[in-house]
Amino acid sequence: MTIGAFLGGLMLVGIRLGGLFVFAPLFSSAAIPARVKAVLLTTMTVTLGPLLVVGGRGAIVLSLTSIAREAAIALVFALALNLVLEMANTAGQIAGLQFSFSLVNLLDPNSNIETSALSQMFQLWTTTLLITAGLDRVMLGALLRTYQSVPLGGTAMHPASVLALLPLAGGILLAAFELVAPLIAATVLLEVSIALLSRLSPQLPVMALTIPAKSITGYVVLIASLSLWSAFIENRFSHLLDAAQSIVVRTFAG
Repeated sequence: MTIGAFLGGLMLVGIRLGGLFVFAPLFSSAAIPARVKAVLLTTMTVTLGPLLVVGGRGAIVLSLTSIAREAAIALVFALALNLVLEMANTAGQIAGLQFSFSLVNLLDPNSNIETSALSQMFQLWTTTLLITAGLDRVMLGALLRTYQSVPLGGTAMHPASVLALLPLAGGILLAAFELVAPLIAATVLLEVSIALLSRLSPQLPVMALTIPAKSITGYVVLIASLSLWSAFIENRFSHLLDAAQSIVVRTFAG
C-alpha cells in the first residue's frame, strides 16, 4: 500500500468517525467544546485508522464518491440513533399538554430552537440515562463494527434502503405515548374525577382546582415512573442500534 493510499484511508476513517461528533446523540452535543471533539476525533483516527486501513478489504481510493459514501454512512447511522432523543422530545411535548405547560418554552442550547420546558427536561434525563448505562461506548463500538460489514474502499450504494428509516421515525409517537402512559392515565382520571365532582357541586371553582391538581398529580406519577425509564430507553436504544446497523449494511455493503 502506498503512502498516498494510506493517508487517503485515514481521511476516510476520520470522516466516518467524525459523523459521530456532528450527527450522533451525546457526541454531537453543544455542551462538548469543538476543540475537545477535534482532539477526540484526531486521537481515534490516529489510533484506529492504521488497523482499519491496513486490515481493510479492497483498494482504497480517495475521491468525491468515497468521501460522500463515508459521510452518508455516518449520517444514516446517526439519524437512526437520534430518534431516541426525538422520542424524549415528543414525550415532553405530550407531558407538557397534560401538565398544562404547553406555553412554557425555553431555548434549546443544542438546536437554538424554543422547545417546551418538559421536553428539555425529558431530553436531559434521557441523555443522563444513556451516559450512565454506558451506551455511548456501545454506540462507538457499533460504528467501528460497521468497518467489517461495510469496509473502506467500497463503492456500493443502494439509496432506496434508507427508506427503512421511515418506519423507525413513525414509531416515535407510539414510543413517546408508551413512555408517558402512566402520566396520561393519571391526569385523565383526575380530570374525569374533577368533572364529576363539579357536576355534584356546581359552586366548586373547577378552573382554579384543575391545573394545580394536575401538576401535583403529574409530578408524583412522573417521579414514581422514573424507575421504568432505564429499561425502556435502553431497550428502545438497542432496537434503534440494531436497525441502524442493518440499514447501513443494506445500503452500503455489497
